[in-house]
Amino acid sequence: MSVASKAKRVISDQRVILLALTVVLFLFFGFKNSAFFNTDFVLYPLLRDGAVLTVIGLAQLCALSIGHLNLAVGRMAAVAALAAGSAYQYLHFSLIPGVIVGLLAGSILGAVTGLIIVKSQVNAFIVTLAMDFALLGFVTFIYVSFTGATAAFITKPKGMDYWRNTSLHQYCIAKLCGPSVFPMMLIPSIIALALVGFLFARTKLGRELLATGSNLRAAKLSGIPVDRRVIIAHTFSGLLAALAGVMLAFTNGSFTAAIGSQFMLPSFLGPVLGGTLLVGGSVAVLGTFIGTMLTLVIRQGLSVQGIGLETLNIALGLVLLTALSLGQIQKMLVSLRMRGRG
Repeated sequence: MSVASKAKRVISDQRVILLALTVVLFLFFGFKNSAFFNTDFVLYPLLRDGAVLTVIGLAQLCALSIGHLNLAVGRMAAVAALAAGSAYQYLHFSLIPGVIVGLLAGSILGAVTGLIIVKSQVNAFIVTLAMDFALLGFVTFIYVSFTGATAAFITKPKGMDYWRNTSLHQYCIAKLCGPSVFPMMLIPSIIALALVGFLFARTKLGRELLATGSNLRAAKLSGIPVDRRVIIAHTFSGLLAALAGVMLAFTNGSFTAAIGSQFMLPSFLGPVLGGTLLVGGSVAVLGTFIGTMLTLVIRQGLSVQGIGLETLNIALGLVLLTALSLGQIQKMLVSLRMRGRG
């Protein structure tokens, strides 16, 4: 392949385009208002939120890999945070065991969801929507019953504030990494990105998940146990949603019933902008991170400019709509080119 061909391929890569757009918008908002470059109040929170939302994007990506939607990712995150918070509050667990309890809760919920889809043969959209409503009622009931008006678990395990407030800058040799802009929360996010990327790029299981999403009937005929793969995909989705829920609880500094309530739109924005197909069969793991950061740069940039919440939501909705339309636009352009050549 020639250098020109390689350069053309790189330029046409959606991830490169998204990354360039993110950098351009970042610089635009910064030069328009220098407050956007503030480390403590803008950049550090932006990366910390990006770490959490990247993980919830990966949770949705696992379901999208088989052509399913998981509308319950937010409530699964809430149940995981509830389980971890309960372990800290009533069982006096230390930091890591409590996190494991939360991850197990999310994994079990994901597996049960996948099992219901397989056994009932009901569309994943309907099953996860029903699960979302059921878990909403469950989470609300538990918090109201056990915490009363506070609707939060007040016990914090040792080390929780450390993960919330500490930056990686403290561990750089001679502090050569610049200002303290990189939060510790990036560590679990990077690990999740690496593991999910390895799963889909290097393992037989990942290839079978994508084959299931690409063509269910062909996957069955080729001997892939598609029912098991559906359950596994939703188990992974629940596990990652749980991780995002616990990370958000650490970020907020408390375990509350509101955790995960804002996860729905971001869970789709990251992977869809990054190049993951809604119909299944193709995922973009690194693209999920870039897409997530693009939406956060837009959100933070508009927020620094004094734009209201309603306008922010409209802007992000338009971004998602544009992302969903890109595939159709590309097909139309290819069709027009083919007709022109004909």
